[in-house]
Amino acid sequence: MTSSPLFYQAGPAMPEVSHGDGVFLWDTHGKEYLDGCSGAISCNLGHGRQDLRDAMLAQLDRVAFTYRTQFENAPAVALAEALVEMTEGTLDKVFFVSSGSEAVESALKLARQYFVARGESRRRHFVSLRPSYHGSTLGALGVTGYQPLEAPFADITAGSLKVPGPDFYRQRDGDRDAHVQRVLAETRATIEAAGGESVIAIVLEPVGGASTGARLVDQAYLEGLRALCDEFGCLLIFDEVLCGIGRTGTWFAYQQWGVTPDLLITAKGLGAGYYPVGALLAREEIVDTVMAAGGFQHGHTYAGNPLACATGLAAIEAIRREGLLDNVRARGEQLRRGLEALQARHAWIGDVRGLGLLWGVELVMDPVAKTPFPAEANLFARVTALAKEEGLLIYPRRTLNGLAGDHFLVSPPFTITEHEVEQLLERLGRALDRLDREVVTPLLDDASASPAHGITG
Repeated sequence: MTSSPLFYQAGPAMPEVSHGDGVFLWDTHGKEYLDGCSGAISCNLGHGRQDLRDAMLAQLDRVAFTYRTQFENAPAVALAEALVEMTEGTLDKVFFVSSGSEAVESALKLARQYFVARGESRRRHFVSLRPSYHGSTLGALGVTGYQPLEAPFADITAGSLKVPGPDFYRQRDGDRDAHVQRVLAETRATIEAAGGESVIAIVLEPVGGASTGARLVDQAYLEGLRALCDEFGCLLIFDEVLCGIGRTGTWFAYQQWGVTPDLLITAKGLGAGYYPVGALLAREEIVDTVMAAGGFQHGHTYAGNPLACATGLAAIEAIRREGLLDNVRARGEQLRRGLEALQARHAWIGDVRGLGLLWGVELVMDPVAKTPFPAEANLFARVTALAKEEGLLIYPRRTLNGLAGDHFLVSPPFTITEHEVEQLLERLGRALDRLDREVVTPLLDDASASPAHGITG
């Protein structure tokens, strides 16, 4: 432990941040870091934005906080209207919160209250994917599928029915269509075993975040889930806390496939890292049913406060004004090519996957068998530390239910330039070359000498 009064997670002491500008941050010793992961995939517009500062100060000069049951405030109304417009009006009611976990909790509670109001209180199960991540509060943790996070709380959370999601990198079904059909069949079987009339909703991320390293779905899978929800009378909830607000090149990732959910969750990039704000979007019929039965029995003190909403509105306006969705797509394509070039250089980069400016890089010991590195090698942490030494921030996690496998996310701010993407790739390339020399080659040599050493499928 350090002498600091703060504690978060175990790990080495961190440098103290000094300031940020654009896609760069500096520590108090003057070292520069390229923010290759937008903090926690949240600083979508980079650091030191004068326009966001001006919008926040202007709101501070009027009022920073009002409580939602005492006053309406113009920034909250304007931001809600902007979000509805971003869904092309298909989701027309908005409830504001301060974080992704709060947004997930809100969606779960609204979905449950909807069925209670309809006289279907027997619906008590959620269906979600393993692996997945939906938040750290107890309700959100119940639908999360990531074993190390779940384990300490398993006996005090209402766990969801866990089903597999598509894994187009590791699938062994012969082709994508067969794989999707098998996964959907397993999902159907799980719902039928529980009783279709007992299911509230299916919850998933259209593009995986930290738990899967940007694992993708496809249109056939989402259409299949939509059909299952319609058949069993349950809701479809998309968690776009991480992949929403333009990260994949469209306002919301689900728009890449044209399958609309009943409830949508977003946060992180909504405040662009300048102020915490999240949102739950819902179909009007769901909200009207709950409100007619006595109202939504839920809320947070800071929900929809003027300063948070003014910040979120300024962030959306900046994305529109500067045409940043176009830049996300263009720089994302550049980043894809660069990451695939690094994959060609290192056989142990098993997969590069993603959309827009959300890319996952998975590391494997055997690229043919797709065997993960030994968990005790902690490659995900080692590559992150080496990248940081090279002046690059990336976002690491374990791939296989949090127990094994290694990946990292590359997800820079939307404002990144062509030259800055080149810098990112150069720094990442140096880190990967060092990982190869210092860690991977010794591991592979050791495994070659002792074939059973630490290798599990």
